Amino acid sequence: MATYVYETTSPAKPAQRFELQQSMKDKPLTRHPETGKPIRRVISGGFGFMSKGNAPRESDMRSTPGNGCGSSCACC
Repeated sequence: MATYVYETTSPAKPAQRFELQQSMKDKPLTRHPETGKPIRRVISGGFGFMSKGNAPRESDMRSTPGNGCGSSCACC
Protein backbone atom coordinates (compact mmCIF):
# COMPACT_ATOMS: atom_id res chain seq x y z
CA MET A 1 0.00 0.00 0.00
CA ALA A 2 1.25 3.46 -0.89
CA THR A 3 0.58 6.63 1.09
CA TYR A 4 -0.77 9.54 -0.94
CA VAL A 5 -1.29 13.18 0.00
CA TYR A 6 -4.63 14.75 -0.86
CA GLU A 7 -5.92 18.29 -0.39
CA THR A 8 -9.33 19.91 -0.40
CA THR A 9 -10.13 22.10 -3.40
CA SER A 10 -12.68 24.51 -1.93
CA PRO A 11 -11.92 28.05 -3.22
CA ALA A 12 -13.54 29.67 -0.16
CA LYS A 13 -11.22 28.05 2.42
CA PRO A 14 -7.49 27.32 2.60
CA ALA A 15 -6.58 23.84 1.38
CA GLN A 16 -6.41 21.16 4.05
CA ARG A 17 -4.00 18.30 3.38
CA PHE A 18 -4.25 14.74 4.62
CA GLU A 19 -2.65 11.38 3.89
CA LEU A 20 -4.45 8.27 2.73
CA GLN A 21 -3.18 4.74 2.09
CA GLN A 22 -4.27 3.25 -1.22
CA SER A 23 -3.14 0.58 -3.60
CA MET A 24 -1.08 1.88 -6.51
CA LYS A 25 -3.71 0.33 -8.79
CA ASP A 26 -6.54 2.45 -7.31
CA LYS A 27 -7.68 5.56 -9.15
CA PRO A 28 -7.16 8.90 -7.33
CA LEU A 29 -10.09 9.94 -5.17
CA THR A 30 -12.15 12.99 -6.10
CA ARG A 31 -14.21 13.23 -2.88
CA HIS A 32 -13.14 13.15 0.78
CA PRO A 33 -14.04 9.69 2.16
CA GLU A 34 -15.65 11.16 5.33
CA THR A 35 -17.01 14.59 4.34
CA GLY A 36 -17.69 14.15 0.62
CA LYS A 37 -15.96 17.47 -0.19
CA PRO A 38 -13.99 17.73 -3.45
CA ILE A 39 -10.30 16.77 -3.18
CA ARG A 40 -7.30 16.18 -5.43
CA ARG A 41 -4.14 14.13 -5.14
CA VAL A 42 -1.00 16.21 -4.55
CA ILE A 43 2.04 15.37 -6.64
CA SER A 44 5.18 15.51 -4.52
CA GLY A 45 8.87 14.79 -4.97
CA GLY A 46 8.97 11.60 -2.95
CA PHE A 47 11.98 10.56 -0.91
CA GLY A 48 14.55 10.42 -3.71
CA PHE A 49 15.32 6.69 -3.84
CA MET A 50 17.86 5.73 -6.49
CA SER A 51 18.37 2.16 -7.56
CA LYS A 52 21.75 0.69 -8.43
CA GLY A 53 20.84 0.88 -12.12
CA ASN A 54 20.89 4.70 -11.99
CA ALA A 55 24.46 4.91 -10.68
CA PRO A 56 27.15 6.51 -12.89
CA ARG A 57 29.02 4.08 -15.07
CA GLU A 58 32.60 3.28 -14.18
CA SER A 59 33.74 4.73 -17.52
CA ASP A 60 32.13 8.07 -16.56
CA MET A 61 34.18 8.20 -13.37
CA ARG A 62 37.62 7.66 -14.96
CA SER A 63 40.00 10.59 -15.09
CA THR A 64 40.54 11.88 -18.61
CA PRO A 65 42.85 14.64 -19.88
CA GLY A 66 41.26 18.01 -19.10
CA ASN A 67 39.00 16.53 -16.46
CA GLY A 68 40.88 17.22 -13.24
CA CYS A 69 38.80 15.30 -10.74
CA GLY A 70 37.66 12.38 -12.87
CA SER A 71 34.00 13.06 -12.10
CA SER A 72 31.16 13.22 -14.58
CA CYS A 73 29.64 16.20 -12.75
CA ALA A 74 31.53 18.82 -14.86
CA CYS A 75 32.61 20.63 -11.71
CA CYS A 76 36.31 20.68 -12.64
